[in-house]
Amino acid sequence: MLPAVVKLCCGISYPHLRNVAGLQRTAVAVIGQEITHLQGWRCMQHLIGAPAGFNYTEDKSEARTNVQSQGDRLFYVQQGHKAMRNALRMLEDSEGWRVEIAESNGDVICSKVMPDAKKVFRLEAVLDGTVDELYDLLFVRVEEMNLWNPSIQQIKILKQVGPETMVTYEVSAETAGNLIGQRDFLSVRHSCKQESRVYLGGVAIQLESFPPQAGFVRAEDGPTCIIIQALDKDTRKSRFTWLLNMDVKGWLPTSIVNQALPRAQLDFTRHLRRRLAVSATLG
Repeated sequence: MLPAVVKLCCGISYPHLRNVAGLQRTAVAVIGQEITHLQGWRCMQHLIGAPAGFNYTEDKSEARTNVQSQGDRLFYVQQGHKAMRNALRMLEDSEGWRVEIAESNGDVICSKVMPDAKKVFRLEAVLDGTVDELYDLLFVRVEEMNLWNPSIQQIKILKQVGPETMVTYEVSAETAGNLIGQRDFLSVRHSCKQESRVYLGGVAIQLESFPPQAGFVRAEDGPTCIIIQALDKDTRKSRFTWLLNMDVKGWLPTSIVNQALPRAQLDFTRHLRRRLAVSATLG
């Protein structure tokens, strides 16, 4: 129902109603109610400013712009919220997981074949970093990730939708031994902080304003998520759980992809540990 209300009150679908300012105010109120409904999940309460604070103006073009902006925000919030919810459901289902890799440092990667025959991977590790440190590195300063992770060429925030939701464009690097090859990604990223843990979720998105780029294969994430939880005995360390759910696209054999993805998780975790060690050294 919501998209139809937005179209009507922005004067897109019904030209004869373009001058009805009251309907425009109604559209903002409806969108605000939808956002408020999403904020029922406690960690979403600061995602978007309270709809009641919307500063209405009689300038009709500005009102239409604001309605559209609120509608866009709602869309991205819904996508991030849905991705997080679906990814957590995958992790909570304990059946069907099998060990793929068990490292001497305690890192373990398990895999599971989903109903659509696609394989997802779950990494479990303990990292020498606090929940806040990891949240800062993996979400707040996501555009700097290529500085410590050589498998990433760049990550750019295209849209910042409040402090906990963003749309990003990512390009993987051309590195030796990369079986999958260079890919680019367009994703909604969403975060949720609850007491001593953080959830980071993501999912691929399509935007007409940002189509697949020449020279790259557009891969798709998600739904995927990372859970960062402080250890009970030592809050300077964190338990790191990462669900990797990716369609790399292209024509690669499934067997090659299923070998490369868990190895990519191990590589990422190794680079993350090095970055945390540097931070600890610098104090």
